[in-house]
Amino acid sequence: MTTASSPAPLAADLSTASVSDALDSLGLPGSLHGIGALRQGQRTAGPVFTVTYEPVDETGGTVGDFLDDVPTGSVILIDNAGRTDCTVWGGIMSETAHERGIAGTVIHGTCRDVAVATDVGYPIWSVSRFMRTGKDRVRVAAVQRAVTIDQVLIRPGDILVADDDGAVVVPAARWDEVAELARRIDQVEEAIVRAVRDGATLAEARTRHGYHSLQTRKDPS
Repeated sequence: MTTASSPAPLAADLSTASVSDALDSLGLPGSLHGIGALRQGQRTAGPVFTVTYEPVDETGGTVGDFLDDVPTGSVILIDNAGRTDCTVWGGIMSETAHERGIAGTVIHGTCRDVAVATDVGYPIWSVSRFMRTGKDRVRVAAVQRAVTIDQVLIRPGDILVADDDGAVVVPAARWDEVAELARRIDQVEEAIVRAVRDGATLAEARTRHGYHSLQTRKDPS
């Protein structure tokens, strides 16, 4: 199996909040609204492997065996159009993905077999959880093609960061720029907290460290 290079070590110190703020500052979309952590304390980061589902028709189709093609260290991003009436991820997939070193799964849709994912420690983010199978309801329509979720265009290989606050995607070509700005934002916020602990008012600390301009758009791209 091919091993993907992963930014996870580089992103270990970055929260989705900081990355989202950095994207706002650069005028880039990336925050995936409505997708949340299956359980608290999860965190992942890695290159995206995209999977798109669609409703079945008279020609049929299956939920797919794409897991065999996902590189180690990738984050699987499944787009099921936000459907919550049938699942596209369950226990077999959680155990297989965990065994193969996949970094996590983010679903624009729903999952099931929550207990299995919890037991093996496999991280999942989704719109909801629901037990009804996707078999004979949805099928895999495409793998490793660009998808758009909540007006965010996501290409295979883009960098996804997910934690307790949700999931955010950064274009691969701008990851270094976004990560650097996110770390700068973190440094400013830490300085503000230190100033408050040393006796400054919140207003004074924010003004001193330029807090209110942190997310001001700097690049109209």
